[in-house]
Amino acid sequence: MKPAYLLPLLLLIITACSTPEPFHHEFASGYYSSDIESCVPYARRVSGINLYGDADGWWKQAQMHYYQRGNKPVMGSILVLKKTSHMPSGHVAVVKNVLGPRKINVTHSNWGDSRSSRHIIYESMLAEDVSDGNDWSEVRFWNDGKNILGFPYAAYGFIYP
Repeated sequence: MKPAYLLPLLLLIITACSTPEPFHHEFASGYYSSDIESCVPYARRVSGINLYGDADGWWKQAQMHYYQRGNKPVMGSILVLKKTSHMPSGHVAVVKNVLGPRKINVTHSNWGDSRSSRHIIYESMLAEDVSDGNDWSEVRFWNDGKNILGFPYAAYGFIYP
């Protein structure tokens, strides 16, 4: 017969191994996930905005489904990035909070330039408007690995809940 403490100990070890490892840095925080969650279902789940398909298509789809769009960040709105050669489906991120006219925190998934970074669910990441017209048509996100704002990405704007 096995000691009674083995089953609870085994359950504790299994739970500890499956619990996401949180991290918090100055301009980004989140946790590692065992699965890669695409930005689209993550943004839909977090924002409640009920759009489907590639992220790049959300901008046009939003208009067809009567969601308002604009170039001012609002908490809960979705920032839509245009597709590029490195992001052939585009990208979406949900505005967590507005820090100022050109700075916001977003929450998003499947972001980064490596397989391991795509496993991160960013609960908060700094994003900054770097467009000439202060209209959020060009955005840079915090690159935690390099400790700088990263490459600028073209954006359509925001879809409002």
